[in-house]
Amino acid sequence: MSLLIKNGKIYQNGSLVKKNLFIEDGKIIKITNQELKADEVFNAINKVIIPGAIDSHVHFREPGLTHKEDFLTGSMAAAAGGITTVLDMPNTIPATTNLQRLDEKRKLAKKSIVNYGFHFGSTSDNTAEIEKARNVASVKVYMDYTTGDLKLDKLDVLEKIFSSNKTVAVHSETDHVLQAIELIKKSNNSLYFCHVSSKEELHHAKAGKIKNNVYVEVCPHHLFLTAADLNELQSFGEMKPKLKTKEDQKALWEGIFNGKVDTIATDHAPHTKEEKMQINYPYGVPGCETMLPLLFNLLNEKKLTLQKIVQLCCENPAKIFKIKNKGFIKEGFDADLAVIDLNLEKEIKNDELFTKCKWSPFDSWKLKGWPIASIVNGNIVFENGKINNVKAKEVLHYE
Repeated sequence: MSLLIKNGKIYQNGSLVKKNLFIEDGKIIKITNQELKADEVFNAINKVIIPGAIDSHVHFREPGLTHKEDFLTGSMAAAAGGITTVLDMPNTIPATTNLQRLDEKRKLAKKSIVNYGFHFGSTSDNTAEIEKARNVASVKVYMDYTTGDLKLDKLDVLEKIFSSNKTVAVHSETDHVLQAIELIKKSNNSLYFCHVSSKEELHHAKAGKIKNNVYVEVCPHHLFLTAADLNELQSFGEMKPKLKTKEDQKALWEGIFNGKVDTIATDHAPHTKEEKMQINYPYGVPGCETMLPLLFNLLNEKKLTLQKIVQLCCENPAKIFKIKNKGFIKEGFDADLAVIDLNLEKEIKNDELFTKCKWSPFDSWKLKGWPIASIVNGNIVFENGKINNVKAKEVLHYE
């Protein structure tokens, strides 16, 4: 099966070039001025084509919590948001903390229409399982409480995990950021700080940077909302880490512009509306469908560059998690692409979302710049509001 994407402006090496893309068997075969014959033609006139976004932090809730989301609905939301690869977190029920559960999740994920990978969970007694896990993005360590019961504070276990795994991803807030830095200093491994949300955390994470192997992720909800928005959003604006001050938000944006922030990821964490309206509501918000539109709206306002968006949402996640053949538009790479209409103005509407939970903290926001198609392994899985149910596959990580 071959596909020609013609007349679009392709993001390559930091700039836009008017070229055609010839795709065959899921790969980008030719980036050319020629109009080669193909089984299918996609006319991308007046559109921008970027690498499909890689969302390195999602909770697709399967197994155990599929009333909130599953790999099909979550992947539909991702595709609608221009995301073509997701890395799923381990705090499901049961948690992904042994090889049997990882294998189970791999089978469940086969229903996904975007490519997928997995973070492997850590507990006080599963280091033997961690050592046997293969082709995972990272070992995830929860140093603070969040959804699930995976908080780990045994120092000897933490030292072993940090010293023996090439990439450790952490949920660590306030003082635990400093502890994570101290732990990683004793090795040549990489440390990935998930959802950094405050000025202090960002300072500590990058002040302790060693050999460029400490990475910082920020999330759209912390970039576009603050604690002041809780007056209106109530529990629908509650997540972990919590929304912070304007000063913290400003520091995150400064981190984006000065290079201290390495990735933007959604921390897509859906819960049902009914759950969110309970007294003991769960923490977390969905985000796959809104991340890129929020960023492209800033691009249209001349507050953010396309180069920065692609770097943080496509290229850097591929590099940090060593994902093969993704994150760039290059001949020989996988044909994972997002087609963007920078002139499309649209309102976010809860009832039009693909996520199973059917709500967003950004409901009713009007944004300019939207994905109108997502291509995964050469297959058009999302086009003009419609989903094509073509199954994707697990990513491969370089050892």
